[in-house]
Amino acid sequence: MDIIADILLAAGAFGAGFYCLVLGRRLNRFNNLEKGVGGAVAVLSIQVDDLKKTLDAAQTAAGVSASTLTELVERAETITRRLELQMASLHDIPEAPKSTDTTTVKQSPKQQETARESEPMFMRRRTQGDAA
Repeated sequence: MDIIADILLAAGAFGAGFYCLVLGRRLNRFNNLEKGVGGAVAVLSIQVDDLKKTLDAAQTAAGVSASTLTELVERAETITRRLELQMASLHDIPEAPKSTDTTTVKQSPKQQETARESEPMFMRRRTQGDAA
């Protein structure tokens, strides 16, 4: 009976050794840096580092942009206050007297140019002899 127990014990030991061998090979393939999950983890780790660098650069740029925009808004508010003050001071200026002479109408140069364009280039004028 001891011999049968020893044979079964040896068979169990060989079976456990074979199981460990197969498991070790699978684990090596699993951790392979080129094809297995280990490679995927390595690639993902590199991508995470790149994304972290990009995120840091974006945060720095956003901070600079925010400070620039803050300065510009403050300048715009200052200029707005000045313009409001100037507009308010314009209300205090008396209006110029209106001219009662309506016969003289000043036209801007652009209005004069468009009036000239609508007139014919050559015009026939009647003389006293042609009036009959």
